[in-house]
Amino acid sequence: MKIVVDLTRCQGYAQCAFAAPDVFAMQGDEALLYDSDPDDAQRERIARAAAACPVQAIFLDRENARNQQPGPEAHTPALSPVEAFKRTGRIVIVGASLAGLRAGSALRREGFAGSLTVIGDEPDLPYDRPPLSKQVLTGQVPARRTALPRHDQLDAHWRLGVAATGLDLRRKQVLLADGEKVGFDRLLIATGERARPWPNEAEAGLDGLFALRTPDDADGLRHHLAAGPSRVLVIGAGFTGCEVASACRTLDVPVTVTERGKAPLVGALGAVIGDVAAQMQRDHGVDLRCGVQVEALEGDDSGRLRRARLSDGSTLDVDVAVAALGSIRNVEWLEGSGLAAGVWGVACDAGCRAVDVNGVVTDDVFVAGDVARCPHPVYDYQYLALEHWGNAVAQAGIAAHNMISAQSERWPHLALPEFWSTQFGTEIKSVGVPTYADQVVIAQGSVDERRFVAVYGYRGRITAAVAFNKAKWLEFYAGLIDRAAPFPPAFHTVDRPADGRPVPAEVPGRPTPEATVVVTGHGPSERRATLVRRTYL
Repeated sequence: MKIVVDLTRCQGYAQCAFAAPDVFAMQGDEALLYDSDPDDAQRERIARAAAACPVQAIFLDRENARNQQPGPEAHTPALSPVEAFKRTGRIVIVGASLAGLRAGSALRREGFAGSLTVIGDEPDLPYDRPPLSKQVLTGQVPARRTALPRHDQLDAHWRLGVAATGLDLRRKQVLLADGEKVGFDRLLIATGERARPWPNEAEAGLDGLFALRTPDDADGLRHHLAAGPSRVLVIGAGFTGCEVASACRTLDVPVTVTERGKAPLVGALGAVIGDVAAQMQRDHGVDLRCGVQVEALEGDDSGRLRRARLSDGSTLDVDVAVAALGSIRNVEWLEGSGLAAGVWGVACDAGCRAVDVNGVVTDDVFVAGDVARCPHPVYDYQYLALEHWGNAVAQAGIAAHNMISAQSERWPHLALPEFWSTQFGTEIKSVGVPTYADQVVIAQGSVDERRFVAVYGYRGRITAAVAFNKAKWLEFYAGLIDRAAPFPPAFHTVDRPADGRPVPAEVPGRPTPEATVVVTGHGPSERRATLVRRTYL
């Protein structure tokens, strides 16, 4: 039995932990951890837990739930081009990822009965990445039990363990590493990202140095952590690095985190909230060193990692190091294809249609997930490339719908970006784009208690909100972002700080001006943007 919890939707009510405590567990006040592949003996408890979830965030892989395709009709009328394509078309998905799987499922759910091929360079079936840096490292869930449900119900031809090496748009073919060419009528690019490797090739081969992106990575790191290393070095304090450090402290393993910026998470949340994250790490025993880089890693005669030399002149004795250096989007295979694909991803319009090098949208190639770079009207139509679970799910559904719909029935991808991170017993969640801001204010709660909501604004309107153990409020703030509500928020809220005043957000870079929109509607078929003319002081 497979389980997936939409942790973006989860609000930490903990009903599931009461109903099935062997499967679901709360860490801290709101952080939910779970076993994605529990024993069948837990089936009845899990069903009760899913039914009890107030926000219905638990999804189960139920048996005998295969999608039924419509059978032939006795007297079939003339089919429209769209209906004909649904019956006989060929769709290829490159990327056996969360986005690829969700798009394939949506295609079948919306009536696509044609040929569906899923190509992936990894040998594994689609798996869930968030548990790798959380439950797997602490031993709660084995790395090989993170597979996503419903892959066997997709009615697709799976080509796993073979990489796509090229794209011929004129002939409508995907070129594979084994020399095969796979033809398509419509193509979805969902190739995602890979971990950025340690830049020194000789040092990258040291035993004890890890990246963290795949089940194999997580499994290897888990075994090294379980062996009780004298010290772990985490290089980079983004979300992955912070979660690895949290896992180390859960296991009572000494850990040093180096971050070249002024605080952890500064690239995602800005320095103000980054300082809160820094204090949280130090309070949990992390040796956090900001403004410092690792200049070299050194090993012994057997090639085992032994020490690291830092830019401040100090040296650390370490047994294990994790290079949490960010990600590289998997676009190399598209070189020469004619698509606008580069280090920031594959450009597409708000309907997920790929853009070619001339800036013209295509009708037969679509993009979804981490590799997609899509304009968002709420953020002045800037092209955003988002690396979050919720965005991959939402964008995959939009892309799938638009691939098999008439032009007049296509939907825009207007979902607000959302993410979550569980670290040091704290659930950090966000809605909007926190780095698209010039000011931030603590609108609710207490920073000292690490239970608060920070609201971000740019030139007089609310653009994002970040919650530390207060996720239940984010839906409210999402509505304010959709309405382009004024910043700072002027309403009275629960737990409003007496001295809550906006301060500079201290985010990296500056957003560019300037288009303000109001977004209305709830479901993907209803979400629409309206341009608003307004003057900022």
